[in-house]
Amino acid sequence: MNPIINQIGTVFIPVQNIQQARDWYCDILGLPITEEILFDHLYVLPMQGTGIVLDSKIFQKERIYQYPAFHFNTADIKKAYQFIKNKDVQLVTDIEHDQWFTFKDPDGNVLMICEV
Repeated sequence: MNPIINQIGTVFIPVQNIQQARDWYCDILGLPITEEILFDHLYVLPMQGTGIVLDSKIFQKERIYQYPAFHFNTADIKKAYQFIKNKDVQLVTDIEHDQWFTFKDPDGNVLMICEV
């Protein structure tokens, strides 16, 4: 029997300023902001499913995501695109194939939203 579970537990995102990153991610995801920053460099976003941990200890310019390592789900790609656009977030692409688009967080990590 294989002891490794075929399931992703958590994705770590390198961020420069843990408090600013926490506030930005909580804002775009509609999550409550808690003050619990662990070990002065980790913030666990309260996600459904696979977790996301913001980590300022691993931040280096060469470690930011140049391409999406995962995507956030949406039921309406056009509404999600307009929402992100209204937040003055830097868009990388327009909606592609009526299914997905990419944008950057304040540290330059490329993120994706995809309609499921």
